[in-house]
Amino acid sequence: MSLPDSAPIIELIEAFRRSKTMFAAVSLGIFDRLHQQSATAAKLAAELGMHAGALERLLDGCAALGLLDKREAVYHITPVAERYLCNESLYSLDGYIRYSDEVLYPMWGHLTEALKEGSPRWKQVFGVDGPIFNSFFRSEDAARGFMRAMHGFGMNVSPIAVAAFDLSGFRRMADLGGGTGHLAIAACEKYPQLRAVVFDLPPVLPMAREMTGRSAAWERLAVVEGDFFTGELPEADLFALGRILHDWTDEKCRLLLRKIADRLPSGGALLIMEKLLAEDGVGPVSANMQSLNMLIVTEGKERSLGEYTGLLRDCGFAEVAGHTTGAWLDVVLARKR
Repeated sequence: MSLPDSAPIIELIEAFRRSKTMFAAVSLGIFDRLHQQSATAAKLAAELGMHAGALERLLDGCAALGLLDKREAVYHITPVAERYLCNESLYSLDGYIRYSDEVLYPMWGHLTEALKEGSPRWKQVFGVDGPIFNSFFRSEDAARGFMRAMHGFGMNVSPIAVAAFDLSGFRRMADLGGGTGHLAIAACEKYPQLRAVVFDLPPVLPMAREMTGRSAAWERLAVVEGDFFTGELPEADLFALGRILHDWTDEKCRLLLRKIADRLPSGGALLIMEKLLAEDGVGPVSANMQSLNMLIVTEGKERSLGEYTGLLRDCGFAEVAGHTTGAWLDVVLARKR
């Protein structure tokens, strides 16, 4: 009898090693340094105060992963690393990588406890209690680091999200919990008739103003302070929730969705950007892993289109359509009943 191939199991055993190799290289500034000029391991080790032989192993590992190219003992940055791992790139995931390394990686070390208790791990790992966003914004550096992480991620997916449905019939969008404004920026740059408000908590606003100010559509972008659970929502015929609903329980989602429906005019709509689970809850893998991440970090979870449809119809929305983008996030558009 032939044995099943063990390769999938071995790959899972070793998966964290690949992540930590990239995480370490990013934290050391390797990619930003090689973006400026290619170098040998010895030269980089001298500059960084590292053990030359040990650093060479890290660089060779990055080369094996396709992040660097090694030619005659000189390391060169590859196009994929140039685009996604360098701070200067508009599409840099540097912030998301550092957040994953410094925050998520230690929290995932306590997945078993999260499964036993059904609650996030902020208190256990960082000694921080209270509402979840107190944890994200526990200091000015933590807040900016989290927002940099979300901005890099958003710049890669928001242009895809705003193209999933035709939004040309809308005139004013309110991006609730809009962070640095990447979704509002993408929408206004694609639809010239659209004006947008980025609506978020006070710690987010300085970076939101900075990022929206860089957009070609900056004159049609505004940044407004507010809490979408407790404050009055801006006026809009299109509301947007980008990676918001997966933070919260069904009960809190209903509170927010009803509030949005009440604020929308007739014919208004809600754009939701999340990763959609299959209807049976199995797959795609990235959605399942993100749902476990929500267990560890928030009180929410990932959902299927059917689950979102149920929530939306309970709260005053009628037409609900989903679009699987093939990218990191999918899109749902719901029109008010």
